[in-house]
Amino acid sequence: MTTSPTSPAPDTPTRILVLNSGSSSVKYQLLDMRDASRLAVGLVERIGEGEARLVHTPLAGGGAGLREWTGTIPDHAAALKAVAEELAADGLGLDSPELAAIGHRVVHGGLRFSAPTVIDDEVLAEIERLVPVAPLHNPANITGIRTARALRPDLPQVAVFDTAFHTTMPEAAARYAIDVETADAHRIRRYGFHGTSHAYVSRETARLLGRAPEDVNVIVLHLGNGASASAVAGGRCVDTSMGLTPLEGLVMGTRSGDVDPAVTFHLKRVAGMSTDEIDVLLNKKSGLVGLCGDNDMREIRRRIDEGDERARLAFDIYVHRLKKYIGAYYAVLGRVDAVVFTAGVGENAAPVRAAAIAGLEELGLALDSRLNEERSPNARIVSPPYARVAVAVVPTDEELEIARQTFALVTAETLD
Repeated sequence: MTTSPTSPAPDTPTRILVLNSGSSSVKYQLLDMRDASRLAVGLVERIGEGEARLVHTPLAGGGAGLREWTGTIPDHAAALKAVAEELAADGLGLDSPELAAIGHRVVHGGLRFSAPTVIDDEVLAEIERLVPVAPLHNPANITGIRTARALRPDLPQVAVFDTAFHTTMPEAAARYAIDVETADAHRIRRYGFHGTSHAYVSRETARLLGRAPEDVNVIVLHLGNGASASAVAGGRCVDTSMGLTPLEGLVMGTRSGDVDPAVTFHLKRVAGMSTDEIDVLLNKKSGLVGLCGDNDMREIRRRIDEGDERARLAFDIYVHRLKKYIGAYYAVLGRVDAVVFTAGVGENAAPVRAAAIAGLEELGLALDSRLNEERSPNARIVSPPYARVAVAVVPTDEELEIARQTFALVTAETLD
C-alpha cells in the first residue's frame, strides 16, 4: 500500500478532502498533508429526509467551535454544496488552490482495483458494475463521486477501496470451494473489507514495535458495529474474515457473521421467508442485536453486571468467534508478532480484549490487566514484557489513510 510521500515542494498543493458518502449521509475531513493535521471535520446526515442535519467543526488555528445546522437537504449534490459553504466560511473552500485532490472511500473495488485510483469515466463505470456485490455501499459512493466531480471537474478525484488491501490474499484464501466457472461468471470470491483500517493499523503496529512492516506478522481485529479480522504477513494481507460481502466472519452488531449457508434454504423452505427477508435478518437483525436486543457493547456489559443471561450468552458467542479467528490466523501466519485491537469496541472495551486473550497463554499471548484497563487515545501495548506475542491497542484512522494514499498518488502523478 502507498504511504506518505517525502516532503512536498513549497508550491505543491497539500490539502486533501476525504469524503465518505453513505446512502443518506456524507462524512468529511479536510487534511493538510504537510503534517497530516486536520483543518475541518463534519457530517451531513438524513439527506433526503424531512429535516437533515449538518455538523461542522473547523480545527485550523485551534478551531472556532462546532457549528450545527438543520434544514432541507434533498440530495447529495445539495449536501456537498452545503459542505463547501461551511468550508468556505473558514477560508477552506473547495476553490482553494491549496486543495490537491478529493479522496473518496469506495467500499468495493473487486479484483481490478488493488490500489488507489484516479477516477475517470471508465473507472466510475467499473465501480458501477460492482454494485451487485455491494448493493448497500457502492451506489452511495458513486453518488458522492459524481457530485464532487460536478463541483470540481478540474480536480483529481481518487477512489480508495476498502477491498484493495486484501487483494494480496493467495487464491487458497480468496476462493470459495464452489464450481469455478460459476464463481468466475458471477465474481464470487472473498474480497474482504475495512481494508484502509487494516492497512493503517498493521503498519502502525509495526511502528509501535519499533520494526519495519515487512518484518512483522500481525493479527488485526477491527471491532466496531461491523467487525473483521485479518492476518497480515510482512505488510501484506494473507487472509481476512469478511468475504464476498461484509456479512461473513465475526459476530457483529447486527450481522450474523459465519453461518451454515443452508440456514438460508431452511428459512426459505420451513419459515416461508423471502430472499429479501432473509437478507434483512442476517444483516440487520442478527449478531449482538439478534442475540440479546442490544448492539452497544457498553450496554451489554452493564446488563451482564446485573445478571442478564441473554447478554452474557451474546458476549460469550462474540468472544468465542473472536478466539476461533485468532487461533485460525495464528495457524495461517505460523509466526505472530502481535495481536492488535482497533475500532470502537476494540479500542474501548477492555473486557472484550481480556476475554478474547484469556486461555491463549500457550500461544504466547497474555494481558497486563492494569494496562488493559487504562484508557488512552494513543497506540499502546497492553501485554506484559514477558509475553512472546505483543497484544496492542491501536486507534484506527481510516480518513488519514485515505488522505495519505490520495496525496501519494496525485503527488506521484504530478512528478511524472
